[in-house]
Amino acid sequence: MVQRQFPKPVELLELMQFKKPELNGTKRRLDAAFTIADLRTIAKRRTPKAAFDYTDGAAEGETSLARARQAFEDVEFHPDVLRPAENVDTSVEILGGPSALPFGIAPTGFTRLMQTEGEVAGAGAAGAAGIPFTLSTLGTTSIEGVKAANPHGRNWFQLYVMREREISYGLAKRAAEAGFDTLQFTVDTPVAGARLRDKRNGFSIPPQLTLGTIVNAIPRPWWWIDFLTTPKLEFASLSATGGTVGDLLNAAMDPTISYEDLEIIRGIWPGKIVIKGVQNVADAKRLIDHGVDGIILSNHGGRQLDRAPIPFHLLPTVVREVGKDATIMVDTGIMNGADIVAAMALGAKFTLIGRAYLYGLMAGGRAGVDKTIEILRSEIERTMKLLGVASIAELEPRHVTQLTRLAPMLRSDA
Repeated sequence: MVQRQFPKPVELLELMQFKKPELNGTKRRLDAAFTIADLRTIAKRRTPKAAFDYTDGAAEGETSLARARQAFEDVEFHPDVLRPAENVDTSVEILGGPSALPFGIAPTGFTRLMQTEGEVAGAGAAGAAGIPFTLSTLGTTSIEGVKAANPHGRNWFQLYVMREREISYGLAKRAAEAGFDTLQFTVDTPVAGARLRDKRNGFSIPPQLTLGTIVNAIPRPWWWIDFLTTPKLEFASLSATGGTVGDLLNAAMDPTISYEDLEIIRGIWPGKIVIKGVQNVADAKRLIDHGVDGIILSNHGGRQLDRAPIPFHLLPTVVREVGKDATIMVDTGIMNGADIVAAMALGAKFTLIGRAYLYGLMAGGRAGVDKTIEILRSEIERTMKLLGVASIAELEPRHVTQLTRLAPMLRSDA
């Protein structure tokens, strides 16, 4: 029989420990975020629909993005037991320099539209964390501005080959002069993908006020205040704006880019050069034969060709075929530190995050980007400890099984 008694005041006081309220709204929001998905929820609440959907969306039916994320979810880990890993080393050497974590920040265009601090927040957070930051050709902070925000860290530059070639060449030369050490030459954007959310939202650069945007802005006045009271957006390459993002890309990009362009850029760029947007083994081999330092398996975050190959699924084959000859990296779909651990176990030398960084930026500016990095760092460390590995170098393919939902059928011409 249960013995009952009157509660003792002293014991009640022990249970009544009230947490001191956090008066800083940004800190309060970010303290409640434990995953990248939590940051996404906050970002969606605080950002106008058109700007949020530009970040969150992908091409056409958004199948490529969904499949890329599903591929990481369809991972089975194989931990080793009785293998102490109390302290783990998450650092790696990548493209001739150090990174404190096995991921860097990917290039993202029009970043100050998501939150006014834009690339300055991303570069500063990356520098503080000891990881590389990549500035997009379509970034909204100048090359020199990013260098000022991250003066002692590693800055990379992503290059599109434009119709006006001299613009691209000039950007590459400026980035080299500013001390950027790696060039990401992007090859999967001869034309813009069909980003239907942007079209349905009437999203344009610069944003245009309509009845819909005004209604959507009412609960988010801080975004418009920031947009209207901070310096005009500065683009790394576009001298004119007006129209949807797709319109701007199609006006600027050149579908005739070829290996000749690669050779010219190779002659201009003094540092490491990697090719971003590789989606099959044959191209990986061909590019390495042309002397590039690395390749990034990527389908542009699902924002170009819908139903494109899944980069994470390509990874083991590409590593097996060419991994000894060049640095293999991967992006698209990474939303958890465990995704990064899985990629490293299957042979990637590095990974890149895009949307995860932008969700943090929209959720809380620079502090939100710091939070993104903190969340991913914690997830990486915890996953490694549970696997029983004390360093990134100890990760092996045996630690991961890729479970497959989509199996290719035999082709009729095979």
